[in-house]
Order: sequence, then C-alpha cells, then structure tokens
Amino acid sequence: MDLRTTYLGMTLPHPIMAGASPLSDDMDTVRQLEDAGSAAIVLRSLFEEQIVSEQVTEMLYRDANNESFAEAASYFPDGMGFVFGPDEYLNHLRRVKEAVRIPVIASLNGSTPGGWLSYGRLMEQGGADALELNVFHIPLDPRKSSAEIERETVVMVREIKSSVGIPVAVKLSPFYTSFVHFAVELDREGVDGLVLFNRFYNVDIDVQELEVTRVLDLSTSAELPLRLRAIAAVAPQIKKSLAVTGGVHTALDIVKSTMAGAHATQMVSALLKNGPGHLTAVRTDLEAWMEENEWPSLVEMRGNMSVDRIPNPQAYARANYMRMLQNWRA
Repeated sequence: MDLRTTYLGMTLPHPIMAGASPLSDDMDTVRQLEDAGSAAIVLRSLFEEQIVSEQVTEMLYRDANNESFAEAASYFPDGMGFVFGPDEYLNHLRRVKEAVRIPVIASLNGSTPGGWLSYGRLMEQGGADALELNVFHIPLDPRKSSAEIERETVVMVREIKSSVGIPVAVKLSPFYTSFVHFAVELDREGVDGLVLFNRFYNVDIDVQELEVTRVLDLSTSAELPLRLRAIAAVAPQIKKSLAVTGGVHTALDIVKSTMAGAHATQMVSALLKNGPGHLTAVRTDLEAWMEENEWPSLVEMRGNMSVDRIPNPQAYARANYMRMLQNWRA
C-alpha cells in the first residue's frame, strides 16, 4: 500500500502530519509525534504582535527619552501569555530540528505587511524545512475593502518569498469574497502551497460582567466539508501543494481530503483529544480502508472528486444547496 505524497517539494511517507498546536511546545511530545509516525510537524505560530512589540521595546531602550513611543508601547497589553518570545521561538525551533528526523515547518501568524516578516529568514537559518504563513485577519474596519485586504496579503507573500529560500505555504481563512480567484492569484505570486482553512476563535458575551470572552472549541469531523469544497474547487486551478486542516480526525477524513485534491492533512484537535498515538491508529485504518477498497496508492486517488473530474460539478455549488433546502423535512 503506497501512502507516499509530495508536499511543498518534500517527499513524505504519508500525508498525516501534526498541525500547529501546543503539542509542539514540549520536546518529549515532539519525539512522541515522530515515534507515532507524523510525516512532519508544524510548530505553533510566532505572532506579528510579538515581533512588533519586541521591536518597539528595543526602540524604547535605544531612545529612552523619546516619549513618542509611549502610545505605541501601550498598544500591546500586558500578560498576553505567549509561550515563546521571538528569540525563544527560534531557539525552540533549533532544538526541535535537532531532536527529530522528520521535516519541521515553522509558522508566522499575522495580517499586515511589515518588518516582522523578516523573521521568516531567521526561521530558515534556524533550520526550518518550510514556512507556513498564517494570514489571520478579522476585518472590523469599515474603511478597508475586501480588495485592499487581499492586496495586503499578496504584499506579505511577496515580502516573505523574496527573503527565504525554503518553501512557503499560506494558511488562509474561508472568508474571501471570491476564494478560488484569490487562490489563483497567490499561486501566480509563487506560493508553494495553500493550507485550508484557519479556524477562528469565537467570541461570546458575559452578560453579567459585561465582557467579551474568547471561546476556542476543538474541531470535529463535521468541520471537514467546508475544506473539501474549497480543495475540490482549487485543485484543478493550481499545481502547488494543498493541505487540509480543521476537521481531520479519522482515516475516512483523510480519504475524502485526498479525493478532493489534498496532498497533506494536518491534525490538531484529534491529537489534543487522543494523544500522539492517534496518528498510528489513523494510519493503520487508512491502509486497511485502501486495501479493502482496492486503492493501491494515494496518488491514484488524489483529486478524483475535484470539480473538474466529477460528472456533476454543481454538486459542490448552488444547485446542491437548493436541492437540500427543497427536500429537507423537519
């Protein structure tokens, strides 16, 4: 049974990898992920705000009498609770690279162009095999159009691609006006892959304390269909690597992702719930399913359910939506 795949130019024994999460913070857990068979490990993100905050602090130290930085320094609230500062992150990256033999993918998380993207080069120097640029943008400014948001992301991609020699994947949210068009635009800019999709935290309102609270629930397989539709639509349009993240819990989830056109699948919630050993169980289940259904390799399976290869592409589009609503009964 041939589970091999190519992701961001790297040949992997199978498509199942640990996505960005707290699991990569602990060296013992990192080794457990490798022992369980993770094809690669994506480190948790280093955030734009962390890097900019450190740069502001350095400017304050260099020009202690200049009060013009006071407002800028106060922009970053105390006690944000970051596990690693920028320098600590780079040191941790080096330690992880020394501890495992599988590819290690570093992650930068931000929403605007700027000098913070220079850390991509430092991550490359620290040994990262690839870089995941996590574009996490929640548009709340009514003056900023969707086109402007997309342009800023394109500029970010240009900056990071011009500064590093390692592959760069862009992790996106599903909330773009014309997602496939934007994916093609990023492909033209030279990205090496797309990761779909980012999971936003939710907010709630504490009606007693009158506070906005943060809510981050672990995913279930119920979140996968959103990713399947996007991958199936994008796969025929670009030749670069595609990864699914969010809702990957079982071997069947991996089969569906591959049929839609994915080269890799990232697990986070399933591993947080079940531990690194879940990787081994899912890989075993995947091999059993392929043997039972007479699939000799994932390569032959990949993309066989993308929009250009099924008899009725409208199954992914509005026609299916109408049928579902018309036929639904309470």
